[in-house]
Amino acid sequence: MPVSKKKPTTSTSEGSTRQSSSPTLPEQDEFRQHLRHLAVSAVQVLIEQVMREELEQCIGASWGEVTPERRGYRNGSYTRALVTSTGRIEDLKVPRDREGVFHSQVFERYSRYEPEVAEALTQMFVSGTSTHKVGEVAATLMGVGPSASSVSRLNQTLTEQYETWRKRPLLAHYRILYLDGIHFSVRHGTQTDSTIILTALGVDLEGNKDVLALRACAEEDKDGWSCLLQDIRTRGATQIDLIVTDGHEGLLAAVSALFTATPRQRCVVHKQRNVLNAIPHRERKEVSTELAGIFKSGEERGCAAQFGRLQSQISEALSRSHPQPLRG
Repeated sequence: MPVSKKKPTTSTSEGSTRQSSSPTLPEQDEFRQHLRHLAVSAVQVLIEQVMREELEQCIGASWGEVTPERRGYRNGSYTRALVTSTGRIEDLKVPRDREGVFHSQVFERYSRYEPEVAEALTQMFVSGTSTHKVGEVAATLMGVGPSASSVSRLNQTLTEQYETWRKRPLLAHYRILYLDGIHFSVRHGTQTDSTIILTALGVDLEGNKDVLALRACAEEDKDGWSCLLQDIRTRGATQIDLIVTDGHEGLLAAVSALFTATPRQRCVVHKQRNVLNAIPHRERKEVSTELAGIFKSGEERGCAAQFGRLQSQISEALSRSHPQPLRG
């Protein structure tokens, strides 16, 4: 699902780029935003299913059910738009009853609790659906606790939606593939745990960013990354112009094994952090400015000159921080 129109350019070899600003891996906040854009389709599926459950409670009977408790009959649906914080849903199907007494509470409650619903759906994309999680979201939207059968149907619907997304075919050609293991906070009831989510974010030839694959794991290793990368290849993404990673050994080994001919670049932000972590705090601002200038430099000669100045700055900073002992 495209979320950006920025058009980056690619690299021809590791550490050599043709773009004004070097590729950097998304931070967790940015990654959450990508997931929330993905959740727009899940919002539509969820709201439509919840409204069907509301109508069933209103008329006292499921589809085609003959029961003395029946208080009305279905009468098709109409479509309306819904504006969310992550996108506009154009064709939301709203069910109707023949008597015209049904009025859904979903839109009012969704407007009130949209951040909570969006976060819950994001969590489900990361860690999977469950009847407990789905029941909480449904109760939030309906204002009352849904029946066990309603929760089961909702859970099945959202699970199918996620599986469709997870197995969808990919484009054959991506300009950039960002790979990173992100520590993600996942809520389990009243407890919040941190899990590692292996993430693949692709940039297509038009500059659109798309989350291609996710994989939750207890630890980041070669096997996990190999499974994720093989999944990407199996679903059709076979031509990658540039892969951007951090320096994790397991990730690098998996990339080398499965995308042997693809140029790889170390994430600029990770490189900068590693350098600055070795510099005394009082020297970091000046060194950071010089370091950023190197990565933004468009010419090899100018970059080499800046690198020489940076080496001198770092050497002087370290000598001031760790002076040599006096001899004699």
